Amino acid sequence: MTRMTPLIERNERFAATHAPAALAPPTAQVVIVSCLDHRVPPELILELELVEAPVIRNTGGRVTPAVIDDLTYLAFLAEQLFSAQIAPESLFEVAVIHHTQCGTGFLADPGFRRQAAAATGVPEATLQGSAVDDPYATVRADVERLLASDRISPKVSVSGHVHDIATGRITTVLGARHPHRAGTGPG
Repeated sequence: MTRMTPLIERNERFAATHAPAALAPPTAQVVIVSCLDHRVPPELILELELVEAPVIRNTGGRVTPAVIDDLTYLAFLAEQLFSAQIAPESLFEVAVIHHTQCGTGFLADPGFRRQAAAATGVPEATLQGSAVDDPYATVRADVERLLASDRISPKVSVSGHVHDIATGRITTVLGARHPHRAGTGPG
């Protein structure tokens, strides 16, 4: 028996009533970027159903080059496969959600960051860039990073939110906006 055994047993209950979903655009037309912290699963705190929204989770829920790669591919996929099923000017919204009491906040401390770099082999600058000590500031920075990326389709909107661990509530920090590109009109 491993630690996965009880989870696989739960999966059996899920599988007993599971009906596979057809490949289609997510019904909420939202892609969630969030932290991997086990206290903030977007599927639970947003009460997401199986086909509503893809979720990208990483340390701090930060917008990294890998997140931009994933979003770029999802926009390409949406245009290629689902263009007849979605509004042509708006493929989906990316909702960046940071949270209070994030464990990455410890990385703001230079001593802790130095120890983390030594233990993980990740450069201190990279660790510093992933710190979420003020989720309202970091979510704004990440939304702006996406809006400024020349790889994010102008047909993708981006919003920023903060989940408060103490109350369970999500606050919108920045409403959905489209990236502005020369020749595409206002964002």
